[in-house]
Amino acid sequence: MKNKYRTNSCGELTIKDKDKYVRIAGWVQKIRNLGGMVFIDLRDETGITQLVISDIEKFSEVFNEINTECTISAYGKVVERASKNLKISTGEIEIIVEEIEVLGKCKNVLPFEINSDKNEAREDLRLEYRFLDLRNEKLHKNILLRSEILHTIREEMRKLNFVEIQTPILANSSPEGARDFLVPSRLHPGEFYALPQAPQQFKQLLMISGFSRYFQIAPCFRDEDPRADRSPGEFYQLDFEMSFATQEDIFEILETVIPSVFKKHSDWKVDKTPFIRIPYKESMEKYGTDKPDLRNPLIIEDVTKQLEYMDFKGFEGKIIKAIKVQNGANNSRKFFDNMVKFATEELGASGLSWIKIGENKNITGSIAKFISEEIKQKLIEKLDIKEDDAVFFIADKNGVVQKLAGNLRIELGKRLNLLEENCYRFCLIVDFPMYELSDEGTIDFCHNPFSMPQGGLDALENKDPLDIYAYQYDLVCNGYEIASGAVRNHDPELMVKAFEIAGYSREDVEKRFGALFNAFMYGAPPHAGAAPGIDRIIMLIEHEDNIRNVIAFPKNKKARDLLMRAPSKVSEQQLKDVHIKIDIEDDEV
Repeated sequence: MKNKYRTNSCGELTIKDKDKYVRIAGWVQKIRNLGGMVFIDLRDETGITQLVISDIEKFSEVFNEINTECTISAYGKVVERASKNLKISTGEIEIIVEEIEVLGKCKNVLPFEINSDKNEAREDLRLEYRFLDLRNEKLHKNILLRSEILHTIREEMRKLNFVEIQTPILANSSPEGARDFLVPSRLHPGEFYALPQAPQQFKQLLMISGFSRYFQIAPCFRDEDPRADRSPGEFYQLDFEMSFATQEDIFEILETVIPSVFKKHSDWKVDKTPFIRIPYKESMEKYGTDKPDLRNPLIIEDVTKQLEYMDFKGFEGKIIKAIKVQNGANNSRKFFDNMVKFATEELGASGLSWIKIGENKNITGSIAKFISEEIKQKLIEKLDIKEDDAVFFIADKNGVVQKLAGNLRIELGKRLNLLEENCYRFCLIVDFPMYELSDEGTIDFCHNPFSMPQGGLDALENKDPLDIYAYQYDLVCNGYEIASGAVRNHDPELMVKAFEIAGYSREDVEKRFGALFNAFMYGAPPHAGAAPGIDRIIMLIEHEDNIRNVIAFPKNKKARDLLMRAPSKVSEQQLKDVHIKIDIEDDEV
C-alpha cells in the first residue's frame, strides 16, 4: 500500500529523478513570494526540497493557511533547477507543484525562531516548547545520533556475548550516594518503593542466578542537584556485570566497547588501549581531581618542603602547591592579576602567588622578594624551571588545597589555550579509598558500598578504615567521569563487616539488603562490573557543553519539566489512594 502523504522524503530526490511525478510532505521552513511565483522550502528530518508554485491563483485559498512550520503535502513534477544550490543534496532539482494540501496548521507567531543559528531564545522558553526546539536541525541531529550511538553500544555488547536483561523500576531504597525518589504504595499503606539509583543489587543477583554476562541501557533516578554535565532526576547508563571476573576483565570490556563507540561516531583522535591507570591519590596530587583532563599538560607539584623556611605569612602552616607554566612569563601583568582575582573571588582561595623566571633565572613576581637564592635553587630543581617559565602557588589545608590547585590548573589550561585539540584522552582512576570521613566526622563509604575491599576481611578487621583501598575504578575522558565500577563483595560476612564500619548493624544489612545478603549464602560467584554514562558519552561525541542538548525531553536547571509541567500538585483523592497527607503551607509549594 502506497503512503497517501508522500512517495519520497524531502532529502532524497536528485537530478536522477528529473521528470518524475512525486508527492512529498513536511514542515514549511521558508516562503518566498516573488509576486508571480512562490517558492517554498519544505523540510523533514532527511533534508529540504524546494517547491515552486507558478499558478498562484489556482492555490489562492490554500495560501491563507500556509505559513512557516505548518505541515503540508505537495504533488508535482521534478525538474532541474535553473539556480542550483549545491550546499544541499536536493539542490539541483525542484518540484513544480500541481496539488498541495495543508495537513497541520501552525500559529502565525512562533515562541522563537526555530532554525536560527544564533539560538538566542532563553533556555527555559525552548524547554517549554521542546517539541518546537527539537525541530532545530542541530538539536534534531543530536537526538538522531543518540539513537545511532545506542545501537552501536548494543551491537558491541552483543559481540562480547553479553545478554540484555531489564531490571525493575519500582525497587527498594539503596545507599548509592544520593537521595531516592520515593513512590508510595496504594496496596501497602505507609510503605514506599524507590526508583533505582542504579540496578546495583539486581545485576549482582543476576550473577548469582547463573547469568554470565548481563547488560542493559538502564534508566537511573537520583534526587540530586543539576549541573551542566548531569541531568537532574534521571539519566541512562550502560549497566553491565560479569561473573568470575576481575578488575582487569572489566577494563578489557571498557577498552573494547568505549573506543569503538567514539571511533565510529566521531572523527577525533581516540587514545590507544590499554588506557593509562592512575591511582586515586596520585590523581588528586597531580591534577587536583579524580577526573583529570589529560589534554591539559599542566601538572601540580607539592613544594611545601622546598618553601618550609620561607618568611611569607601566606604560606605559614599550610600545604603549598605549585603549577609551572612553560613560557608563561611572556603573559602580561594583567593576566597574572586576573588569575589572582579568579582564585580569590571564584575559587574562594585565601590568595594566589606567582613568579616569573627571566634571563639568567632572575625571579620577579608577587613573592619574588621572599625567595632566597637557596629556595630558588630548590624550586628550580623540583620544578625543572627554565627561563621564561612562570609558577603559580596556592596554599591551604590538606584536602582543600588539592581541589583549589585542580581548579586553578583547569582555568590556566583554558585561558592559555593549552588543551590538546580534536582528541579524546582517556584514563582509568583506580585504588579508590573504601571509606572517607563524612562532614559530621563519621566513617562513610567513599564510593560504592557493595565493593570488595583490597585485602578482604583481614583489611577490614586490622587496618584503619581510612587506609583501606577498594577495587573500585572510574573511566575518565577529557575531564568527565564517564564510567564507574567495582569488583563486588560476594561474601556475606565480609559484607556485614564492611557495613558495620560505616555504621550499619547486621540487622540493618539483613533488613535493607536482605535479598542480596541471603543470595550470597547460596554459592555466589566472584563478579564485577561497571556503568558508563550514556548521556555524558553522547555529550562528548557531539561536542556539547550542556547535557540537556543530547536529551530529547530534559528538565531545566531547577529540575522542572517545563513542557509537561512536572512536578505538579495532585488531587486530594490521588493522595488519599496512596495514604499520603501533605503537611506544607501553600506558599511553600
